[in-house]
Amino acid sequence: MAEEPEIGGREPVAVDVEEGKTYWWCACGRSKNQPFCDGSHKGTEFVPKAWEAPKTGTVWFCACKRTGKSPLCDGSHHAL
Repeated sequence: MAEEPEIGGREPVAVDVEEGKTYWWCACGRSKNQPFCDGSHKGTEFVPKAWEAPKTGTVWFCACKRTGKSPLCDGSHHAL
C-alpha cells in the first residue's frame, strides 16, 4: 500500500520565483523548509518534484501535499 504524504501545512506558500529557475518541491510533507525539499524524504517512497518557473512572479506552492496540480496549490487544503 502506498504511503500518504504528511501534511506540511494547511495553507499554500507564496514564493517569488525567477523565470527559468528550478525549484524542488517537497512531496513527502516532512521537510522543515516547506514547500521545498530538505532531504527529509530519505527512507520513504517519496521523491521531490522539480518545477521550472515559466516566468518571474509569485506562485502558490502546495504545503498540504493533497493538490492535483503539484507542486502548485489547487485549493485541496480547504477539505482538510
